[in-house]
Amino acid sequence: MRKVERSNPLVTLAVAAMGAAVGLVVQFALSSRGHAPLSPPLSLPASLVLVAGVLLVFGLRLRRQIRKQPGAIDPFHAVRLLVTARAGQIVGALFGGFGAGLLLSLTGRSVAATAATWVPMMLVVIAGAVLLGCAAIVEHWCRVPPGDETDEDGGLDPERGPADPAVYRDR
Repeated sequence: MRKVERSNPLVTLAVAAMGAAVGLVVQFALSSRGHAPLSPPLSLPASLVLVAGVLLVFGLRLRRQIRKQPGAIDPFHAVRLLVTARAGQIVGALFGGFGAGLLLSLTGRSVAATAATWVPMMLVVIAGAVLLGCAAIVEHWCRVPPGDETDEDGGLDPERGPADPAVYRDR
């Protein structure tokens, strides 16, 4: 069994930069055609925060189960939650960067934008950061406690094989 590595923060930063670039391109394309700036709907940041909350609830449930009965954890559930947390980091970075790109395009204007224009953009940036942070916390909670699958030297125990798949067929 291979040790699961943490998400690379440079990848998250690169995704946020791509989101910001897309936000800038969208705003510049709209302004070059004489359209009003794109103002995201308020349901977008609300949805991002809702996903972050659901992710935290599932993460807390797994963390409590790890502390109570570490051997009784369904590894498939833990892996699914880990993958969801990593996807949440990417989505949070992408939307947060997109909102930042939308906001950045407003800074070069000679006429200040109204609050109805920039507040939803700021909320998207904040909601993306919330989702990114919650997903990083849940990813940390999905780590296997030390000593569960290691021998006395700290390496993986060769005597321990994978879990019997028959246990999970009946679920």
